[in-house]
Parts: sequence; C-alpha cells; structure tokens
Amino acid sequence: MRVAFVLPSAYGMRGDVRAVLNLAGGLAARHEVEVVSVRRTRETPFFPVDRRVALRWLVDARPGVHHLLPRGQVRTEVALWRMLRGLRADVVVTTRPSLGVQAARHAPRGVVRIAREWTRPSVLGPIRRFYPRLDAVVTTTPGRRDEWVRLLDDDLSVHVIPDALPQGPWPRSRMDNRIVSAGGRLVAGKSYDQLVRAFAIVADKRPDWRLRLYGGGPEERRLRALVRDLALHNHVYFMGTTPDLPGEFAKASVVVAPSRQEAQGMAVIEALSCGVPVVGYAGPRGPAEFLRPGLDSVLVAEGEDDVEPLAGALLTLVDDERRRMALAAGALESASGHAASGVAARWEDLMYGLRSRD
Repeated sequence: MRVAFVLPSAYGMRGDVRAVLNLAGGLAARHEVEVVSVRRTRETPFFPVDRRVALRWLVDARPGVHHLLPRGQVRTEVALWRMLRGLRADVVVTTRPSLGVQAARHAPRGVVRIAREWTRPSVLGPIRRFYPRLDAVVTTTPGRRDEWVRLLDDDLSVHVIPDALPQGPWPRSRMDNRIVSAGGRLVAGKSYDQLVRAFAIVADKRPDWRLRLYGGGPEERRLRALVRDLALHNHVYFMGTTPDLPGEFAKASVVVAPSRQEAQGMAVIEALSCGVPVVGYAGPRGPAEFLRPGLDSVLVAEGEDDVEPLAGALLTLVDDERRRMALAAGALESASGHAASGVAARWEDLMYGLRSRD
C-alpha cells in the first residue's frame, strides 16, 4: 500500500511533526511511505526521518533562497493543489485542518483521505463544508474524538489512535539523578513561568535538585529574566533544543508538563517511554488525556494560584524515592501502548477497512 503524509513542514521542531515521522517509520516496514512537506524551512529536518521513508517538499522557504515568483499563500496553495491532483497513493493523511480541506477538494477519487487531528479547529465553516468528503478523521484521545464528533454531526467516522513513539529500544532512566526536566516550545500560555516559580520553592527546600528546560521560543528571554530575579541561576538551566528529547529525559527523575491549555502529547509519552514519572495539571486540555494519575504520574488540580500545589507535587516525588520508582514502572507500562509497531498496526487496520469499503 502507498501512503502519503502531508505536513505544513516536516522540518520543524513540533511534537506533531515528530509523531508523524515516527508513524511513517513504523508503516515503512511493510508499505511504501512518503512524507510531503508543503514548505521546506531548513536544510535538513530537525527530527530524523527513517531511511525507508521518502521525503519531498513543495515550496522552498529556506532563508536566502530566491524564487522567480514572490513568496506567498497563493504560490503555496497552487503547489499543494498540483501535488494533490497528481497524487499517486492509495491513502493520503493530512495533519492540519487547512490541509484536510484541500485534500477533500482536490485528492483524486479512489484515494482514501484521512485527516489526522490533534486540536479543535479555530475556523469551522470550511471543515463542516468539506470534511464530509473525507473518509475518516483520526484523533489522539477520546476527548478529542468527542469534540470532532460534535463538530461534524456524525457526517464522518472519527477514530482514536495514539501517537507513536520512535522505534525502540527507548532510553531508560536510572532514576538516580536529582534532575527535573521539561521540554517543548517556550511560548506564552504554556505556564513555564509557573514551573520556574514552583521550582524556586523546591530549590529552597531541596537545593541539591536541578531543573532543566529543553526547547526554545519567544518566552525564553522573559524566563531567563525570571530565573535571574529569583536567584535560580544555580538551579535552573536552559538546555536549548534537541532532536533527542527522550535521550535527555532519560537523565531525569521527574518530568513536568506545565501547560494547561495544550496536552504536549509527544513530550509526555516520550517521558513515559524513558520510565520517568510525569507531573502536570489535571485540566481537560492538559496532559491528563495521556496519563494514568497515581500509576504513572501526579496531577495537580487547577486553581487561581497553581504555584504552591505544583511545588508540593514536585516535593512529594523528590522526597519519596519509593513512589518515584513505582510511578516509573507504571510509566513504562503506559508507554507500551505507543510503540510504533502497535500504532502502525492500528493504522493499517483502519486504512485497509476504508479501502475495502469503497
């Protein structure tokens, strides 16, 4: 079977990009798999691409690259339309609502069209108009599935398949380093400032523990200023970006998912794959969708002042090695449901079922 994944850019440092590349590698063991990047934004992809997966791009958006036509949305859309109309694949999987709409409009008849969705779209009109032409929507959690079922009014089948981890073996934490880690884009709304403030309390009581922040983004300067103001320069470290976040999480004994608005799914399951317990918030859009509190994680109820409860949860694990080890074992068990081979098999069942229906 020939499977094509379409991403806005396969070159960026995003969890959804990582998830798609992991899945593509898992399917490539038995199928002909291609990843189509609408835009090429750098020389090589940030995350590794399985050698069995073909990668191509439509628009070269690297800095300094000159074009006969000016850059812009029209040129990108024309390139996307041409690719979709000439697509030679059995299945096409899109990864953003805007791409799903274009696949519904332009992909050839006979090609199974699936939209892989992580969040609820902000613009609903085109979704309700064109998504019924697709064959299926796939989400990562039951909560997301319920949102899409309500949005589409049962006009399209919606399935739940979790994100895939990289091919094993996965790095394993020894759980003996006094390190707390967090990873992701340092952007507003992800509550990294709350984490830094909470860790100030931890560092005051347990000064031998350290916080490592992986990633980059527009909030980094403000976070560095906060670290300076709280005199945490010997306790909080900005580690930069890395294509091997699991390898870095394996050096930690606790991983924090501080966002309350976004699930940070890949960072969470990569932490679980290392056998590291996760601390986060219990809100409906947070990491609770991916975790089993009390078995692989500790979740904090949301409130007006979330710094003290988050610090308390961290201190509970810092001070209780036996509990950390028990949660670490549960983390490995939870991660097994995200193994690339198993996730790929679930996608195969869906794709073969949709093809046989036509």
